[in-house]
Amino acid sequence: MFGVPLRLSSSWFLGAAIIAWVFAPVVERWLLLDPPWTWVVGASFAVLLGLSVLAHEMAHAIMAQRFGLEVRSMTIHLIGGVTAMEAETRRPWVDFTVAVVGPLTSLVVGGVAWLGYLVAPSGTVFSFVTFQLMAANLIVGLLNLVPALPLDGGRLLRDVVWAASGREYLGTVVAGWTGRGFAVVVAFFAFLPVMLGRPDVVWLAWGLLLAGFIWFEASRSLKFAGMTRAIARLTVADLMRPVVFVPHDTPLASALTLPGARDAAVVVTDAHGSVAGVVRPESAAAVPAERQPWVPVSSVAASATDAVRLAPQLEGHDLVAALTSHPSPVHIVEDDEGTVYGVLVTADVEEALSAGRRRA
Repeated sequence: MFGVPLRLSSSWFLGAAIIAWVFAPVVERWLLLDPPWTWVVGASFAVLLGLSVLAHEMAHAIMAQRFGLEVRSMTIHLIGGVTAMEAETRRPWVDFTVAVVGPLTSLVVGGVAWLGYLVAPSGTVFSFVTFQLMAANLIVGLLNLVPALPLDGGRLLRDVVWAASGREYLGTVVAGWTGRGFAVVVAFFAFLPVMLGRPDVVWLAWGLLLAGFIWFEASRSLKFAGMTRAIARLTVADLMRPVVFVPHDTPLASALTLPGARDAAVVVTDAHGSVAGVVRPESAAAVPAERQPWVPVSSVAASATDAVRLAPQLEGHDLVAALTSHPSPVHIVEDDEGTVYGVLVTADVEEALSAGRRRA
């Protein structure tokens, strides 16, 4: 839909069956119908509720496309839906707009259902379904405005803190911990009937499922915040290795024992003194020590024509985007005039990210 793949999770069918089962006695009581019509009405409501969730996710997807973001898919699952985007926007107000249209769409659908309920003859299937659809969409819309990740309201809170402080990391941490707190509140209300001596298995099951989902996703957002903070601290200047230039026919053993070569990157030059390649650390390590005096350094070097060039001023998300768009074990750091400043080894970046996540 709108160029975005739509996926219906197998868990949705389980949710639809549970909804039909829960609503069957309600339909029987309200409309005085007998099975199998109670199941038919309950299943019909489940389908309409799924379409309402789809409208919610479509609003996210369409707005994201309006801002030029690539939407990977829309998925409808057991307790809602998710719109997956290829990359997060780096602008808080754009993310705010994309997030807020979902709950607003649910409220609009609830309002339309309410109008349908007002004009529907009393005691009919149409009046029952429109009333339930109104209630469900108003609950979904208002629930999603709660400022707690992973709900849309959590994204809104994150974006407000992000815009005010200029730190995406801080916004995600605030909204993530709010999400964890909200999960505890949901779990409390799930157990409340049990504590009052009026246990409700369905209420308890759905409440705990929702609380667990919110806690898990909020925790994942906090881990993502650590990653975001670690990424923001990355700079080419800090991570690149100094270079040692050697002619292409230099024995590998000699190149590896040059002063400073232990902590530097070995850059191979051709007969004219131009950069011909960069020694791959893993390729050099794979050569047995007894053969290194007889192996030319050029045989374990990545060709300069294949190596990716990085500007020395790259940092943060721009650096990660450059590395992921052109995967390579080593990258040559040079300016527009071709001056080589150093070599960035991908393994060094991964190590820096891991250390940053541990500190966060």
